[in-house]
Amino acid sequence: MTVTTYRDAWGIPHLRASDALQLARGQGENAALDRAWQIEVERHRSQGTTASFLGEDALSWDRLARRARLDDTARRCFENLDEPTAAWVSAYVDGVNAALVRGASAAPEFAATGLEPRPWEPWTPLGVWLAHHILFAGFPTKLWREEVARRLGDDAIELFATDDPGTAGSNGWMVSGERTATGAPLIAGDPHRFIQDPGFYQQIHLSCPEYDVVGFAVPGVPGVAHFGHTGGVAWAITNAMSDYHDLYRERLRRTDGGVEALGPDGWRPAVHHRETIEVAGGEPVEIEVIETERGPVVIGGPDEAPEPSGTAGRPDQDPSNQDPSDPCDLSGAAGLPGASGISLRYPPRVTADLGFAVIPALMRARTVADVDRALDGWIEPVNVVHAADTAGELLHRVAGYVPVRHRDNRLRVVPAWLPGHAWRGRHDTPRAEVDGVAVMANARGIATPLGVEFAPPHRAARIETLLRRSEEWTAHELTAIHMDTHLAAAKPLLAQVAGLEGLDPASERLRRRLLSWDLHMDADSVEAADYARLRSAVTRRIAAAPALKDLAAPLSYPAVFAPWLTLTAKVAFALETLLTTDRLPGLDVPAVVRAALAEAAAAEPVPWGGLHRLAPCRALPAGREEHWPGVGGDHDCVLATSSTPGVTHLSSRGPSARYVWDLSHRDNSLWVVPLGTRGMPGDPHHRDQLPLWQRGELVPVVTDFARLTQEPERP
Repeated sequence: MTVTTYRDAWGIPHLRASDALQLARGQGENAALDRAWQIEVERHRSQGTTASFLGEDALSWDRLARRARLDDTARRCFENLDEPTAAWVSAYVDGVNAALVRGASAAPEFAATGLEPRPWEPWTPLGVWLAHHILFAGFPTKLWREEVARRLGDDAIELFATDDPGTAGSNGWMVSGERTATGAPLIAGDPHRFIQDPGFYQQIHLSCPEYDVVGFAVPGVPGVAHFGHTGGVAWAITNAMSDYHDLYRERLRRTDGGVEALGPDGWRPAVHHRETIEVAGGEPVEIEVIETERGPVVIGGPDEAPEPSGTAGRPDQDPSNQDPSDPCDLSGAAGLPGASGISLRYPPRVTADLGFAVIPALMRARTVADVDRALDGWIEPVNVVHAADTAGELLHRVAGYVPVRHRDNRLRVVPAWLPGHAWRGRHDTPRAEVDGVAVMANARGIATPLGVEFAPPHRAARIETLLRRSEEWTAHELTAIHMDTHLAAAKPLLAQVAGLEGLDPASERLRRRLLSWDLHMDADSVEAADYARLRSAVTRRIAAAPALKDLAAPLSYPAVFAPWLTLTAKVAFALETLLTTDRLPGLDVPAVVRAALAEAAAAEPVPWGGLHRLAPCRALPAGREEHWPGVGGDHDCVLATSSTPGVTHLSSRGPSARYVWDLSHRDNSLWVVPLGTRGMPGDPHHRDQLPLWQRGELVPVVTDFARLTQEPERP
């Protein structure tokens, strides 16, 4: 028996095969047929070759991918796989290669760019996974903290540490059988990522004698990793907000034999070679790839002048005061020989392991204990996990590799030449008991010992409050929580508004409207739009304040890191703290809020959805203007449709999937994605789920093949 493909009413693929390897091959074929353009873009991202067809704008990413050695790391991890897992990944790649040319012929982007599909290597799926997650842990935030310390002083290093939601997060919640109508557990949630077109997650059903699982696949990667239901057990994850990527400031020098880096034991040889990046419409760019004993050098190199770091290079510091026994002391950095670079140390590069053997083990799982054992081998990204089975057992734990090292490694760029910053093994991952409900929303909690910055507590607190209101939850009733728009984060700014007196008439009218507002960021709410305009105006004014002028100038880092290094964005997500901090002398918050209120009062009233429109990301810009719907929510609402206050009201981040896993019967489960299951423009299932996603509706999970439509075999 070969693989047979079925579809439900939403075009979701249901694949059935005689064994797991045939099924993996079938999943690869399906990815190539349904998502050819998407998976080829991701292959090129993993190899650092996107500029060859996307042009100069993609060059910064390609430099990072090459210098971080993503493709080489994927190859190492593949070569380190056990034989059954390697065969499983290889079968998936065989399927991709068998169908990629056919899939590309139906995707107009290939003709538009001149891109020709090329065969995948056995390790390419691991490279796709790495490319998706190399920035997931947010290591560029350490560059930001370093600049804050250098420009404002070390005591300000965590000034913007407001538990920024960053570019990725999630909501997740679990209800025990004691609080459901059926007596069986429920698991629900929604991962938050950039909303992509085609979507980041693909709904899929994979069935063979070894396992039968529904869940969300990542196109280009075999199996179901993050969100799945095998019938006996279901699991889901959120970003644990743990810190597990380190940056080291390197001193580099050229020698007759190549390149050397200064470490705790003196100058040591570094691996290095040169690569050429092809650029569509431009000249090829040659880069040098260097790897020290800490890791690949991702910024700078042996021909670049040393840069100060923290207190290093400040005129009030005397290098002779450096304490060589103190790994936190950077005061002597400026006096050291050699040029400057920054290296990245990340677990898969160190361990030659991505944890891919966990994925087939999860799909074979029948109980919570099976899921728990499998997750002991997970590496990256580090996640908080919920799992429940039909026997009523529950699991709430962290999974992934977090190294044990000095606390400064978590905060900032640390000196490669001083002792004390080496990794010293792996942290045990925390777990917790479940008291009726469990919530994971990137806030401080179970993963607190493993991180530095977390999401504000608002989403987690709101979800728990809503869950505690009932002991008779059903799968359909839980979907209402996905769409909750209450914004507790608005309270500090509104408190400032409440204290203003002597306002002009327009500002006073707006003040009264805001103070009577119910704090819900509903799409049809004019008051929500008023608040958003006020917040943006306050954000811009604080970012322009004299106290922050030293951070206002563009920072000299590669463009790929810009989302973590833009002052206005950092102020926007730190606003709750900055409104009350005493670390910015001279910042007159009441005056800022007064001026911002007058600005907002002068604007024409509109509903929030008129400003807050969906803005999905595409590798290739659309050839015509597209009109996307307005959406409710905000980055600190459960409905976390994020914009960047002070920059744009458009929402490019939000729920990249929604799900409710029902353990009473799998076909009572529900799911939805923002657009649709297929990636080809014009296909009936390209965007057919968008209206449902916008309204907060989910479609039923169907696993009975008798209720599905068999797809004709393709020639």
